[in-house]
Amino acid sequence: MRVLNRSAVVITPNQRMLAWLRSVDTTNDDLTLADLRDEPSIYLVPECVDERAFTAVLKRTFQSIFEEELEAWYTDPSVWPEPLSFRLFQSWFDVSFHSVIADTSELPLVRE
Repeated sequence: MRVLNRSAVVITPNQRMLAWLRSVDTTNDDLTLADLRDEPSIYLVPECVDERAFTAVLKRTFQSIFEEELEAWYTDPSVWPEPLSFRLFQSWFDVSFHSVIADTSELPLVRE
């Protein structure tokens, strides 16, 4: 097993994201918070040794993560909230930080 020189951010949508989805698309009326939270997204970020470093990395990367999350649920950016601020990001997602990423696979990492 190898430890990667990365940290991970787990992004889980919350009730505010669900409310927005329902407001922009009425076909989402049956969507539940459990549906949204069923499979959270995991993003690898530069290695962070503590919470302070993690916060700095998150502030640099939140916009691309935010856009990726919105794109996954609703592809029309004209109805995305503006501006995509760090404060809005924090209110729409639960974020957890993991500093140790271990690779148990023997297969090489592939970037797409």
